[in-house]
Amino acid sequence: MKKTLELPIQHPKAELAVEYLYILLGSAIIGFSFNVFLLPNKIASGGVSGISTILHTTVGWEPAFVQWAFNIPLFIAGIIFLGKQFGAKTLVGTIFLPLVVFFTKSIDPWTHNALLASLYGGIGVGLGLGIVFRGKASTGGTDLAAQIIHKYAGFTLGTCVVLIDGLIVITAALVFDIERGLYALISLYVTSKTIDLVQVGFGRSKMAMIITSKQDEVRSGILNQIDRGVTKLSAYGGFTDNERPILMCVFDQTEFTKLKQLVKSIDPTAFVIVMDAAEVHGEGFKRA
Repeated sequence: MKKTLELPIQHPKAELAVEYLYILLGSAIIGFSFNVFLLPNKIASGGVSGISTILHTTVGWEPAFVQWAFNIPLFIAGIIFLGKQFGAKTLVGTIFLPLVVFFTKSIDPWTHNALLASLYGGIGVGLGLGIVFRGKASTGGTDLAAQIIHKYAGFTLGTCVVLIDGLIVITAALVFDIERGLYALISLYVTSKTIDLVQVGFGRSKMAMIITSKQDEVRSGILNQIDRGVTKLSAYGGFTDNERPILMCVFDQTEFTKLKQLVKSIDPTAFVIVMDAAEVHGEGFKRA
């Protein structure tokens, strides 16, 4: 079987140090992207950073101080209402992110084009958040508020996040103009997609579900010609109620054409379903 070589960190202290490095690096990327893209173009794409953008533009308050003023009380409220699971790592992100915003505030904006700023600002924030999440932490802020509302109001967590970020974007549209609110929505969307990309990675795999009357031949072909494992799942036909096992195979997307041609050559009448598979760990794929 195909194997990939990854050397996971075995020492707990070294692993913890890497997680803190992720938090610092991710927070630095978020703070830098905020100052060179989002703030100078008045793009308030949700979160405490969006609130600080609005307050900086309307009353001139320093964004870093506004972020500390919101993040620290929200962190304390999270501990009170949700427990101590956030720990020191989230506190580091909560404090370090505004610190980066403060020390990079003198950097000139990289663009004054609002569309470019919303796109690249969203990418930067999403990249930073994805890295922070890989450090098993967060930067606090409105995410903690969403979790508190979720726990006590009964709304789903996703709904709470959308409500809070949506309220911030609407406020930005009212304070600035509708166009800035639309740019903020673009940035928010790009951020979410970038987080997914950082979490899942560029390497996408495929999963095939194969129903065939020649399962032994197909299974042997996948094992020997494509060098991938196969799992046989018990299933029954909905019309005949006869047993019809399903062959399940996960493979690299570059192997899709080869698999399709293999199955077709063995059984042209085979029923094949192919779908995306993300975060595949194990033999022949990423090590957990």
